[in-house]
Amino acid sequence: MGDRWYQKAVVYCLDVDTFQDSDGDGVGDIRGLIGRLDYLARLGVTCLWLHPIHPTPGHDDGYDATDFYGVDPRIGTLGDFAELLHEADDRGIRVIIDLVVNHTSDEHPWFKSARSSPDSPYRDWYVWSQTEPADRKQGMVFPGEQDETWSYDRTAKAWFYHRFYKFQPDLNFANPAVREEIKRIIAFWLRLGVSGFRIDALPFIAELTEPGNPDSPKDFGLVTELRQHAQWRRGDAVLLAEANVEPAQLVEYFGSGGDANDRVQMLFDFMLNGRLVLALAREDPEQLIDALRDTPQLPPGGQWATFLRNHDEIDLSRLTTEQRSEVYAAFGPDEDMRIYDRGIRRRLAPMLGNDRRRLELAYALQFSLRGTPVLRYGEEIGMGEDLSLHGRFAIRTPMQWSTLPNAGFSTATPFRPVVSGGEFGYETVNVTAQRHDPTSLLAWFERMIRTLREAPEVGAGSCTHVDVPVPTGVLAHRADGPTGCMLFVHNLGRKMATVDLGKLAAEAVQPNDVLADQEYAEVGDLSEIRVAGYGYRWIRLNRAPAG
Repeated sequence: MGDRWYQKAVVYCLDVDTFQDSDGDGVGDIRGLIGRLDYLARLGVTCLWLHPIHPTPGHDDGYDATDFYGVDPRIGTLGDFAELLHEADDRGIRVIIDLVVNHTSDEHPWFKSARSSPDSPYRDWYVWSQTEPADRKQGMVFPGEQDETWSYDRTAKAWFYHRFYKFQPDLNFANPAVREEIKRIIAFWLRLGVSGFRIDALPFIAELTEPGNPDSPKDFGLVTELRQHAQWRRGDAVLLAEANVEPAQLVEYFGSGGDANDRVQMLFDFMLNGRLVLALAREDPEQLIDALRDTPQLPPGGQWATFLRNHDEIDLSRLTTEQRSEVYAAFGPDEDMRIYDRGIRRRLAPMLGNDRRRLELAYALQFSLRGTPVLRYGEEIGMGEDLSLHGRFAIRTPMQWSTLPNAGFSTATPFRPVVSGGEFGYETVNVTAQRHDPTSLLAWFERMIRTLREAPEVGAGSCTHVDVPVPTGVLAHRADGPTGCMLFVHNLGRKMATVDLGKLAAEAVQPNDVLADQEYAEVGDLSEIRVAGYGYRWIRLNRAPAG
């Protein structure tokens, strides 16, 4: 795919422990994942993003690591992981892993040493204060589950900082020794064969925490260092970061200025995600049109990662209070569907009432927008959530493979319950049933992703709104690149609509539908493009001649 392979990738994210169990202990493992690689290859996945794989006490689903150089024995060994990389590579699938280095577990040997003595060589690897910080009750990431960001440690006789839970003390990135250690971690996994990292909580890593200062300065030079180090070790390594910050700050995470892309190559587009969900709730694309127009200009090589559902909640914090209320009313009307006063802890299929038309529309829209699409495991078959589970675990249930006991995930009772019974139970929603149904959602995803792979201008090229009068609820946009142009019409409304795109006729060379929700009349001169309620049409406008 070249040095910028990530611009044409289809990323699939999963938790190893909930994907497939190979040894009957109720926990998914790496060998189980290896056995499902052919399924992922057939789906069209080109990059796997694995959530934390390191040893952990398990207090925060793996985000509290005790060894950044190891693999959690519950899911396998380092040898198993090396075999995964080999088998994935044989199928043209790259692997990236979570880099969760904002903090460690409080059971990590570094922190145990740090708290044991002021003279410990690891003391300054963490952030301490001898007096109670004035901002102790500010900046919580998990409001309602966190009471503070500074806690007193009786053994250390000092306060330590933790942006997340108390058992996750923050590392001190002002310390050169910490920065060098993170580089060694990056080099280790790149040498083993990963293609890059999803960097968790990048704004907090770049923050040089000062006790009592809720607006501590940021050191973007650290991000530049990490990018340079990663690319020296592997030229095509990618850094995909989580940075849910104000729009004006986003470009700083991509580069140091001008056309420089010397920091991360990719950022998750939280602003677009919030507006996309709002557009689906309103059945009106106005907010999406604004998002396309307001997108910051990225330096060459910079890329967005788009998503509808990720491993956390749908984060609505970038919407206004009124907008958030609209989304709650449509998709999270019950209190137990919401989390942290900012998000929704549901999967997309139940949010959209399991309406196949709306599901196809939503994903056809996401995959046609600028950026690299990211798909959460199970979304391709329309899995549901389990709201009886705590917090984010509602959407972290085992993959539903078949009607066998425990959904074919394990021969033992899973460590986390499989969704069973009702509209979304594994008895009804599973891979095997959909594999035998050519009209299934899974079959549609395979077809849609194949179509996407045949249109390289999508994602990597420009993405612009086609500004013509359209009926309420309709979005028309286009993707242009060296390979040609694709035209997209998506109807977020419920009624059939007709769009006049005749002004593009001069650019058209045998325009034709390459993906649509149903059979339509020929495209013709583009002056009468009909699209059904909750319908969509991907139209090949022209293709560049072979060079």
